[in-house]
Amino acid sequence: MSYKIVFFDVDGTLTHHENGTISAKTREIIKCLKHKGLKIVAATGRPLSLCEEVKELGIDTLITANGAFTVHNEKVIHKLSMDKHVAREVFEYAATENHGLSFYTKELSMNGIKDDNILKALKETLSLSDYPQINERIYDEDIYLMCLYADDKTAEQYAQQFPHLMFKRWHPFIVSVLQKEITKSGAILKVLNYFNIHQSEAIAFGDGENDIDMLELAGLGIAMGNGSDKLKSAADFVTKKSSEDGIEFALKKFSIL
Repeated sequence: MSYKIVFFDVDGTLTHHENGTISAKTREIIKCLKHKGLKIVAATGRPLSLCEEVKELGIDTLITANGAFTVHNEKVIHKLSMDKHVAREVFEYAATENHGLSFYTKELSMNGIKDDNILKALKETLSLSDYPQINERIYDEDIYLMCLYADDKTAEQYAQQFPHLMFKRWHPFIVSVLQKEITKSGAILKVLNYFNIHQSEAIAFGDGENDIDMLELAGLGIAMGNGSDKLKSAADFVTKKSSEDGIEFALKKFSIL
């Protein structure tokens, strides 16, 4: 099969799943793939503002906010933002209940609620060691993704309070708050259409359960060895861990490198 495009999750896939670094080997692989004429796309849960290191790899197409905001060379090719009135309702309720919320615009901000579990989740998902900035009128902006920091009991409380919204867990302490279904695969379809490439000509790498739909959509879906069992069962191939040069191992296995 001749592949034309590769979609990479970022955290735990392009980055070392334990320390968050991008290895020299991974940087060289990206250059090599581009030299061979393949298009490279990052598909991440991060907001655009936390993708500078990804851009430095030479990746100019970025699916961010888990599929809600996609750009190619700074041109927006897909976006889904929340209704501002709905965002304000959730913002005000969380303030009353003293629950943490993060907001993905092009930047990342929070509502100022601090908790050790929140900081731990920020470290595990975005490699952040401190809380993002506070924006007290964030609901006036275009919010592409809102995340609630909560256990199952609290998430259920919100589901009852806001029955018109979807609450989708993607981390033990983080739940996406959605008006519409937002997925990486939905954004990938927009990217494929933009470049006039068929999904059978796509490869996707991921390590999280929010990557399952992406791996299922691509012609070749590859799970990192550090991924969950659920993700691995949905993949066409399970490679080594990101800390063990799993990307290189898989690309050589399928004679792409």
